[in-house]
Amino acid sequence: MGGLHRGEAAPPGRHLPASAAGGSRRRFVEFLLGGGLLASVVSFFYPVLRYLIPPASADLGSDTVVAGQVGDLKPNSGKIFRFGTRPGLLVLTRQGEYRAMSATCTHLDCTVQYRDDVQQIWCACHNGFYDLSGRNIAGPPPRPLEVYEVAVRGQEIIVMRQKES
Repeated sequence: MGGLHRGEAAPPGRHLPASAAGGSRRRFVEFLLGGGLLASVVSFFYPVLRYLIPPASADLGSDTVVAGQVGDLKPNSGKIFRFGTRPGLLVLTRQGEYRAMSATCTHLDCTVQYRDDVQQIWCACHNGFYDLSGRNIAGPPPRPLEVYEVAVRGQEIIVMRQKES
């Protein structure tokens, strides 16, 4: 019995030699390796782009909200309250002054909290810090927190969006 000659097709029931089937296997392996390389590159650059281009700020919905009652906070403490659809942060300083601002970090929208040990606002996600005026002072946050006006009416602490100048 003779073997196949160059250019002849294999009769039914006979398999092609490994060298002839190797071309399609090679293309399949190249496809897998290329896809894996592309997935690796995308998985590296996506977080970098998310860091460089932070998410857009959403509308808070309401312009005024009752954030709490006088006596809810001790000096040098803070509390989270709802401001429309987003969280807000109300702080009573050691000097007895109320400060309010958005509780959404400007880096990746994590919720910030008041740290009484350093008297600053802290984002636990990536260790970002803001001062009590909402200015970003350390870490990755790219811009300050939105600051709100605070008024005490009777026993209620009212928080309002600041009016545009």
